Amino acid sequence: MKQVLLLILFCSVAAGCAVQRAVVAQSAQEKMVGLSKEQVLACMGPPAQKMAEGATEVWSYNSGNDRVTAVGSGYSQTSSSLSGQHTRGGGFTADGTATTISTSSATASRRYCTINVVMSEGLVSRVNYAGPTGGLLTGGEQCAFAVENCTR
Repeated sequence: MKQVLLLILFCSVAAGCAVQRAVVAQSAQEKMVGLSKEQVLACMGPPAQKMAEGATEVWSYNSGNDRVTAVGSGYSQTSSSLSGQHTRGGGFTADGTATTISTSSATASRRYCTINVVMSEGLVSRVNYAGPTGGLLTGGEQCAFAVENCTR
């Protein structure tokens, strides 16, 4: 019982952290608008990739803790029977059957975020997120790892 309570507590804390990271990522999309290139370099570091078209630049960053969510299930059933009889000559005869049934399945998904910082005339005009960035209620949580320094 004690282990079950500890597991529930751990899951609650982990879910709370994921929600907090999602809030940070969402607020960064607003707070970063207007930052200069120098400010972005200071809070996020150099981008993994840069693209430019005219006066517009897009700096791309990779973010996330490479969390892999795995879900599995399994089923096993074993049955056996043995019957026998003693014969007159001192021998023994036996009949036996055994059945084993086993099924299993698992799925895994990796979460990460690609952050695209769009700059027009040297200032951030938009921040976009791409990829499997979080769960149903925690969208963007994987993006927070890279943008959180820009929200302070």
